[in-house]
Amino acid sequence: MPRNDETLATRKPIAPLGLIPMKSIDAIGARVDEYLVQWRANRSSDHLDDITKSSYQSQSYILDARVPRFGTGEAKGEIIQSVRGLDVYIMTDVTNYSLTYTVCGHENHMSPDDHYQDLKRIIAAIEGKANRITVILPFLYESRQHRRSGRESLDCAIALQELVAMGVDNIITFDAHDPRVQNAIPLHGFETVQPAYQFIKGILKHTKDLQIDNDHLKIISPDEGGTNRAVYMASVLGVDMGMFYKRRDYSKIVDGRNPIVAHEFLGSSVEGKDVIIVDDMISSGESMIDVARELKKRKANRIFAVATFGLFTNGLASFDKAVEEGIIHRVVTTNLTYQTPELLSRDYYINCDMSKYIAYIIDTLNHDCSISSLLDPYERIETLVKKYKNGEF
Repeated sequence: MPRNDETLATRKPIAPLGLIPMKSIDAIGARVDEYLVQWRANRSSDHLDDITKSSYQSQSYILDARVPRFGTGEAKGEIIQSVRGLDVYIMTDVTNYSLTYTVCGHENHMSPDDHYQDLKRIIAAIEGKANRITVILPFLYESRQHRRSGRESLDCAIALQELVAMGVDNIITFDAHDPRVQNAIPLHGFETVQPAYQFIKGILKHTKDLQIDNDHLKIISPDEGGTNRAVYMASVLGVDMGMFYKRRDYSKIVDGRNPIVAHEFLGSSVEGKDVIIVDDMISSGESMIDVARELKKRKANRIFAVATFGLFTNGLASFDKAVEEGIIHRVVTTNLTYQTPELLSRDYYINCDMSKYIAYIIDTLNHDCSISSLLDPYERIETLVKKYKNGEF
């Protein structure tokens, strides 16, 4: 049962619940639906009136929504059942490149732009009839284009403004590249969720001899932008942290950015210690492996490469090699973005399932309750570590 079940059992939902997991995230959507169906079937609903009770418990909360395409590649959003008065949660994974569609007989892989357009099509199909619309974007669309440093578009801010202009009330994302992008929509709900609890649970589940103290474990941020993430995890675990900063050659531009000359380390000795490198995403993985290599030069013990989003845009060969050479011990990411069968087959990979967490958030928000306790998992991590140290985990 949900952690806050006693509170939810005394509150009325804001409106009947409806889920729309887009095709890009249908596996997680199905698991979220299973949790919600199970929790509500076992939860007391005696305090609800007959009308509310009739929609509270259901065999499924997933609504029938589709995005069919024409031969030209154009598309339209369709919702096959009524959404009038519902509290609707739309989920989509804009990084899922495994999906394809046909354009004049040619196969196209869906890009983030395609997924974002399909999301808007479904919102448009709702026609303003829903009681409330919440969009769950695990990987925030265009989040790496969050600020302007020249004659550039501000894609993330524009997307957020587009969504709220179409009637979206709340936007929920995970580990936003820069949460300050929410300043683009200051009068609407925006939550960025950290999966720190799931990371620690995944590592402890697959590592039976981890010593969680200052003498044996260290948290590392691979760059200055991720220090808050590393500081939080280090503080919760009661260990030290360090960071790297990327020294760049500002006289050159390669692939749109200044190339990294070296990774400089700031922090105390890592010699003989297990190290958790924590970041928001692994894109090509080049930076993460470079940092791990630098830590190995400083005689670090086992290295866990941890990131919310495992994109692996250049494939897994570099990580296979790094593991084979003993540079990286484990790679830990969530299932919030598309995972290839090859990734899931790797022995060194730890998959952190986020579907239960998303179900918690949806269930709580539907009852119009605060999700503050869900956003700060300090107590849950503390309890988890205590059980691990006592051999109960």
